[in-house]
Amino acid sequence: MPSVIEAQPSPLFFDASRTALVIIDMQRDFLEPGGFGESLGNDVSRLAAAVPPCRALLDAARAAGLLVVHTREGHRPDLSDAPPAKLERGAPTARIGEPGPMGRILIRGEPGHDIIPALAPLAGEPVVDKPGKGAFYATDLADILSARAITTLLVCGVTTEVCVHTTVREANDRGYRCVVVADACASYIPEFHEVGLAMIKAQGGIFGWVSDSGRVVAALWQHG
Repeated sequence: MPSVIEAQPSPLFFDASRTALVIIDMQRDFLEPGGFGESLGNDVSRLAAAVPPCRALLDAARAAGLLVVHTREGHRPDLSDAPPAKLERGAPTARIGEPGPMGRILIRGEPGHDIIPALAPLAGEPVVDKPGKGAFYATDLADILSARAITTLLVCGVTTEVCVHTTVREANDRGYRCVVVADACASYIPEFHEVGLAMIKAQGGIFGWVSDSGRVVAALWQHG
């Protein structure tokens, strides 16, 4: 039986068997000191507020039997999948591939590339490694979702206006219904977080719906 998530611009009915939780880039390189986020001059502590809501969503999604997908942004050790324009960002000694406190910055297999322990994937939960901002570009995410006949995505993670927004836009073009969980997302720049959420739900939900972890968790527990 379909359940309903209270959201803006309108409530959303969803079938849990065809819904996935997608947790975007909750990695040490973005959330902890010494990683790529800080190398760009950001205050990484601003992302910490999203961790408890993400954890609540993760617990509820697992209990309800939803597909849970984790994503990580990062590159091959030889940087063959990193365009020069991306490699040139940031200070010369703190760019992608350079040594940092958590290994080479934003490189797959390095400690900083790992998802933070509080949100660590369980065995069997897909982890999508992506070289770009969106989770569909150059990945097998579409195949993973198609295999489970997924139609609705619950999206959270960091940062709201970059990797979350890009993924939602990609998903929207592919026909997925996306619910962005506001308090389970965060940005280094608070006003970008607010504007990013406003853009998603504007004009009758041009990119999707916006809700919060309390409402989404309640809907998932109701289903369970």
